[in-house]
Amino acid sequence: MYEAYVKDVHRYLLSLSRDPYLAEDLVQETFFRAYLYMEQLNEEKVKMWLFRVAYHAFIDHKRKQKRSVIKDNDFFAQLKEEQSTEAQAVLNDQIRELKVWIDKLPEKQKNAVLLVDFHDLSYSDASAIMEVSVAHVKILLFRGRQFLRQQKVERVESDE
Repeated sequence: MYEAYVKDVHRYLLSLSRDPYLAEDLVQETFFRAYLYMEQLNEEKVKMWLFRVAYHAFIDHKRKQKRSVIKDNDFFAQLKEEQSTEAQAVLNDQIRELKVWIDKLPEKQKNAVLLVDFHDLSYSDASAIMEVSVAHVKILLFRGRQFLRQQKVERVESDE
């Protein structure tokens, strides 16, 4: 089960957290929790079940993070990024811009867009992970996609 789904779960957690180290920690937590509750597993919906476990691990981390305070953010700002080719730089800028737009979405819209559009889950699987109705997932997706389209249009208009 680990070998089959670790990459999907890691990608999902990375898209939620935007931190590769945190994503790795949450992957470990996800599979640890999955191991503890493996008896309750429905063999047909393993991926959906793991995504739900991963989502709850992420939410638990966010709740714990609210109680902790970072004293010095300047240290991380001083770290330099590696130099890359011009094409890679442009791609990185576009990805960074998309991440910023996605981060501006309300939490539920962001999660719906990530699950359905980036991780190719069905509406019903996404609704089960998020614990909302399928209709609500569709509404969240519509609003999230609409916001992202509007951001893209505004960017193109500002470039002209």
